[in-house]
Amino acid sequence: MDLERIEALLTLLAEHDVSEFKYKDDSHSLQLRLGAVPVAPVMAAAPMAPMAAAAAGAPAAAAAGGEAGLPAIESPMVGTFYRAPTPDAAPFVKVGDTVSAGSVVCIVEAMKLMNEIEAEVSGTIVEVLVENAQPVQFGQPLFTIQPN
Repeated sequence: MDLERIEALLTLLAEHDVSEFKYKDDSHSLQLRLGAVPVAPVMAAAPMAPMAAAAAGAPAAAAAGGEAGLPAIESPMVGTFYRAPTPDAAPFVKVGDTVSAGSVVCIVEAMKLMNEIEAEVSGTIVEVLVENAQPVQFGQPLFTIQPN
């Protein structure tokens, strides 16, 4: 198919308000789409209940981010926290592990995308603050770390 035929098809589609056209024969396959791709409406998420640890009377330091004075690795987005790359794999890190800046420490799934979360500083993991497969909020502490 040559460019002139494709341009003629696009003009014809626009004149008749056709948004998508597919054509296939033995030697050619063509799919044309005019305008923006329709997107399903996004539903607002319901507010989440407070974390079970805070509701169960956990120490205030743990609910606020772990050991007092230690930096936390925080979630950069709203999503679901996973400690391992697959359900049957070992966790990326556990308490006592030494990590370097840039090391992957967990995954936060957001909108079916798996986002690797990296340590921002080198140090030792002191505490894991979130249970596996639990929802997390933006800025929520996930781990506390003792810097080197």
